[in-house]
Amino acid sequence: MKRPPRRRARARARSPVQTVVDETIALQHWLAWVADQIYGADARGAARRWTLRRLQSGPQTVPQLARARAVRRQTIQPVVDSLAADGLVELRPNPAHARSELAWLTRRGVELALRMDRIDERVLRAVSRGLSERDLATTAATLRALRESFEMTTRWRAVT
Repeated sequence: MKRPPRRRARARARSPVQTVVDETIALQHWLAWVADQIYGADARGAARRWTLRRLQSGPQTVPQLARARAVRRQTIQPVVDSLAADGLVELRPNPAHARSELAWLTRRGVELALRMDRIDERVLRAVSRGLSERDLATTAATLRALRESFEMTTRWRAVT
């Protein structure tokens, strides 16, 4: 079992936006570690969990999954193949494309995705005790605005 992420030592003074970025990265590492602890072997790995959750909204091709994650098809293919080998995803012919099959969740895949949703609900309720809805809404809005700023690549490419 992987060890939990280390706590960061106090760093030098940072700008407010750098502090938000640092805390977001630290949170992402903790979330990845916690997810591996709570979901079990079938859902180990962020790419597997993301793919299962993405397929909850319906079947997709591997290239569609890759575009949604902004990676190459070759990156997602082994994930889908692994999920298929474990009986969580099934590849079926795609009437719209001769070579690009559709990935569907199997009954086991649907059950696992629903189980992950139930676990999330319980864990998030437990860890959010003491956090106000107002603070959470402000945090979400701030992170959304920061993400949208990064999505405007002209803002940051011009200064690199």
